[in-house]
Amino acid sequence: MSTMRLDDLKQYSDVLRSRHGEAVTVRFVEPRDAGALQNYFRSLTTRSRYNRFLGAASELPPSELDRFIHVGEADRFSVIATMLIDGRETIVGEARYAFDSETASIEFGLSIDDRWQGHGIGKALLKNLECRAASFGAARVFGDTLRSNDAMIALARKAGYAFTNTPGDWKLTRFQKQVHVEPQEIPCASWRLAAVSPSAMSSLAA
Repeated sequence: MSTMRLDDLKQYSDVLRSRHGEAVTVRFVEPRDAGALQNYFRSLTTRSRYNRFLGAASELPPSELDRFIHVGEADRFSVIATMLIDGRETIVGEARYAFDSETASIEFGLSIDDRWQGHGIGKALLKNLECRAASFGAARVFGDTLRSNDAMIALARKAGYAFTNTPGDWKLTRFQKQVHVEPQEIPCASWRLAAVSPSAMSSLAA
């Protein structure tokens, strides 16, 4: 898939709900979000950053931040989960995913702001990523996490993911799930539209 036009990204936003009913908007990252996204990663606890990046990191390196904010390059996509807090759009979570057409799979990683963990945002974001995977025609979704990342492992287990060893790295475990959703049955309206109308996605090509 080619790079998407930024002026068309809003139609692929979704409004989810936290466990307590708060609105959580999931939308593609845009270049204007660079500063806020970097501040989000800096605000995570050391442990949360370690879990997200599978190693020590205080922030996103400039090259990686650049990749985060340019949606669609090499079929890699970044989204942020935001909430209105004191009248301001605030990032409370993020995810990055990549589609591999050869294996018909989507690999992803995500994080939730430590202050908002336990509010059901991770569960809602995970389900939204499954919608996006189905719209690509992916047969499975998977991610790798540290064996010590109890929160991610618990989230994936509750969401019905199976676990296996990560090839080549004993410190990680892989969680994966088959996608058994027809395009017309995708529960996220914006991604159902994209799936049943291939031209809707190809029209975004720059």
